[in-house]
Amino acid sequence: MGFLSSDGARTGLFFGATSGVITTIGLIAGLHAGTNSVAAVLGGVLVIAVADALSDALGIHLAEEADPNATQQHIWAATISTFVAKFVFAITFAVPVLLLPLFSAVVASVIWGIVVIAVLSYFIARAQQASPLAIIGEHVGIAILVVILSHYIGAWVNATFA
Repeated sequence: MGFLSSDGARTGLFFGATSGVITTIGLIAGLHAGTNSVAAVLGGVLVIAVADALSDALGIHLAEEADPNATQQHIWAATISTFVAKFVFAITFAVPVLLLPLFSAVVASVIWGIVVIAVLSYFIARAQQASPLAIIGEHVGIAILVVILSHYIGAWVNATFA
């Protein structure tokens, strides 16, 4: 079985992409509300792309190693694909921050994130032979909740400590 078609790579791809999107849109919403600073938001995105991608890759590596039935190929496929997916998806959020005014970049980032989550959810629904609308609705709802909570946390921090 090839690397990209392995269960480990699929695990890492879905985990890394989802984590990259959710973590990054939450961070963007919170930092924007808390700082209204392009430098803070861009710096946060870049840190997420590197540090959190490495952290998640190590986390999935340890989780897969804890499975006594996991092979070394499966473990490393999950590890590498988690890092690559998280890094690539997280770094895409730097593009709107670099090209648009900050508020527009935040809106574009949230829309982009929701589209990615919806597409990933669609593929999951198809694989499970389940209703795409129910799964997409559940996952997009969670993403929106993350954005809302992160926004209000950032606003609270700004109001309390700025």
